Amino acid sequence: MRLPAGPDVVVWDTTYACPLRCSHCYSESGRRPARQLDPADLLRVTDGIIALRPRLVGLSGGEPLAVKGLFEAGERLAAAGIRTAVYTSGWRTAPWMPGELARVFDEVLVSVDGATARVHDRIRGRSGSFERAMATLALFDDLARRRRADGRRPFAFGIECTVMHSNAGQLHRFCTEIAPRFPELRSLAFNIAVPAGLASRPEFELAELLDDARVAQLTHPARVTRLAELAPPSVRVSFTDNRELMMHPDRAAPAVIHVEPDGAVRAMPVYEGTVGNLLQDPPLELWERALERRRDPFVVETLRPVRTMRDWARAIRHIDLHFGSPEVRARIAARPGLAR
Repeated sequence: MRLPAGPDVVVWDTTYACPLRCSHCYSESGRRPARQLDPADLLRVTDGIIALRPRLVGLSGGEPLAVKGLFEAGERLAAAGIRTAVYTSGWRTAPWMPGELARVFDEVLVSVDGATARVHDRIRGRSGSFERAMATLALFDDLARRRRADGRRPFAFGIECTVMHSNAGQLHRFCTEIAPRFPELRSLAFNIAVPAGLASRPEFELAELLDDARVAQLTHPARVTRLAELAPPSVRVSFTDNRELMMHPDRAAPAVIHVEPDGAVRAMPVYEGTVGNLLQDPPLELWERALERRRDPFVVETLRPVRTMRDWARAIRHIDLHFGSPEVRARIAARPGLAR
């Protein structure tokens, strides 16, 4: 099989600082040092990402809107012809931010994990987070309407929902109650929770991780079509089981690489274990190391038997402990139980 010369997508966690405490947080943001770079080094990492020539860079976190230099990094990526998407909780959206987001980035996605404040706030671990997300979406909607009326470049914004037991029964309400509140909303994406980071905890696996039968039911084309019919016609509804992130050795793996806030590069996005740093190492060499890690006998032997979501959760825990640094292993050992 011919291997790609570089990643198609770069996932960039720009900071681990976060005001929320989400039960499933893949990066464990808000519970660990931010590892956020100063603006000069942030641009150096940006240049390293540009050297990889990806089609798309997703800027996430933590909360990327808390990062000083985020917009300058976005401008540099845009100047290089690379599409960009920003993921935010909507907790700290200052009045001036929507205009800058519309100017610099191709798309902005707001994480909403419940169709009601009760469900969303419990998953997100912070009272008031639902209302703040709705307020941010209202700001985005107003700006998108004004830009459309003025004939300016459209402002594309959407909603992302991580699907687990706590919110799986509310998905239709996203389409019938949340989406209609924002006439300029472009997309509504439902993504099955992946057993990574805090979501790899045995407690989360038992309480929140969806089993394979439920995943198949939720992602069935007829059900997805029905959700799309419930949503406003202008909203694109999508649903993914995220299985491509498994990096199963018997399946084609996506050409994606994961950059941590300090420039360290993970070989596989949902697994711990870095292969170098964009501030010190040649970018394409890091990509080659990432591909080598995916072919590592330990990775292959651990992932090949995986068939179910439960198998995947156990495999992630196994790989994280094997390739994780002493700091990572200590963080795993100190992970909290699941608050109910």
